[in-house]
Amino acid sequence: MARWVHREFDFRDCGATTITVCPDVRVNSRRISIDGDPNTDKGGSLIATDTVGSVRAMAIPVILIRDPANPDSKCPGDSHCNPRAKTASPDVRAGGNNNP
Repeated sequence: MARWVHREFDFRDCGATTITVCPDVRVNSRRISIDGDPNTDKGGSLIATDTVGSVRAMAIPVILIRDPANPDSKCPGDSHCNPRAKTASPDVRAGGNNNP
């Protein structure tokens, strides 16, 4: 089953929120998150998983709930070394059947 789509202002495991760079594609009136989007703790660029090669915005794979991220500026410290996408759209999904 597809996973929920991560968006602008959605949270990461570390408590930071996502900063989006895609200006034109929106989900529930928020900008969609794409591969490489940073978080509010500076750094923490997201890494697309299930959408690589399939679901894109601006020709870049979109981010889904539970997708991993690079460490942010507060690493080491709790979940700042792997600030995954924690929240997402309540009703829009994307991706394949890899991760229900």
